[in-house]
Amino acid sequence: MMDAAAPCAEWLRRVDGVLATMYGPKPLAPHGDPVGELVHIILTQNTSDANSDRTYAALRAAYPSWEQLALAPPGDIADAIRMGGLADIKAVRIGEALRRIVADFGSISLAALDDMAKTDAFDYLTSLPGVGPKTAACVLLFALGRPVFPVDTHVHRVSNRLGLVDTRSPAATQALLMPAVPDDIVYQLHMNMVTHGRRTCKAGRPACDRCLLQPECEWGCGAAQVMIDEL
Repeated sequence: MMDAAAPCAEWLRRVDGVLATMYGPKPLAPHGDPVGELVHIILTQNTSDANSDRTYAALRAAYPSWEQLALAPPGDIADAIRMGGLADIKAVRIGEALRRIVADFGSISLAALDDMAKTDAFDYLTSLPGVGPKTAACVLLFALGRPVFPVDTHVHRVSNRLGLVDTRSPAATQALLMPAVPDDIVYQLHMNMVTHGRRTCKAGRPACDRCLLQPECEWGCGAAQVMIDEL
């Protein structure tokens, strides 16, 4: 595996092409709501996507405006999001982040991020309470269409098994891949890596026999050799 070095663009494009063959193209269609994305991603921490969707819907039903949410007591916010887990921690983080945005921009809006260089926008978001590199990248990519590559546990696992990186945490993987992934494949590669980690390159029982990335995969080739040796 590589030692603290980013993979080359050609390698990343090959991986992207294979994954697109497996799971289809993924066109980027940013939804334009960075504040909503920020709050939603905070709610996804330590819970499933489906559960976080329900929790977000419950939160917006309780607080239809961001201004109401920013002024709400943390205990009341926690009660609204209890189903998502870690409610007390997330409630404090959400309230603090919204109040910081008001202090910095005069209203609860992240439209100013569109006028920043993507590295400056990323640095601003990661300065907010409870916002790590994955959350910041998701806000920029999914809401604003900025080509910043997020890394979750699936992308981290797939990237290390392929040998694209040799890292111990998703944050370390993201630090290497963000400047390396070509802008035009950021969204598609992220989405298909997540799908690959969920469907094929699973943590416990990876389906190497049906993975088209075998020729690119250090871990998979090694696993296949072990199976051959055991026959």
